[in-house]
Amino acid sequence: MILPVIVTVPFLFGQESDKTAERNREAQESSSRDNRIDISAPKDDAKNHPYSKGTVADSEAEPENSDVQEMHPWNPMKAMKDVEVGDFYFKRKNYRAALERYKEALYYKDNDAMASLRLAQCQEKLGNKPEAKKYYEQYLKILPEGEFAKEAHTSLDRLEKPTVSSR
Repeated sequence: MILPVIVTVPFLFGQESDKTAERNREAQESSSRDNRIDISAPKDDAKNHPYSKGTVADSEAEPENSDVQEMHPWNPMKAMKDVEVGDFYFKRKNYRAALERYKEALYYKDNDAMASLRLAQCQEKLGNKPEAKKYYEQYLKILPEGEFAKEAHTSLDRLEKPTVSSR
């Protein structure tokens, strides 16, 4: 019984080394030489599309006339978390930190009604009335009949009235 094991072991080692050698040869050869892809333009491309070169050049030269706007990430979950953290800061009267979180929420989700309203409240608390007015108006533009629309209208009225100290 011991003898057949000794006979088969050298056989297995020899077979294994042949497979390894074959894999090494394959690894040294490149398959890309056999599968080259032609990415040049078709022969009659300029003839069939005479104005395409000019159109491409125009779109690259004048990006401000383009319909494409600068892209930024849209992440409503991150925006919701930023509003939540902003509320935390607002309750502790850390209005500057809350302001930054609400701005970040609007970065990740444009036209977020709650972020706009809370940002307006922060701006008002910090004494920046023109910005507060802007964000109250933005909230009303998003939700004209929203839950806090009445509060936004009264805040706008309060901001538009001249202060007693300006007499």
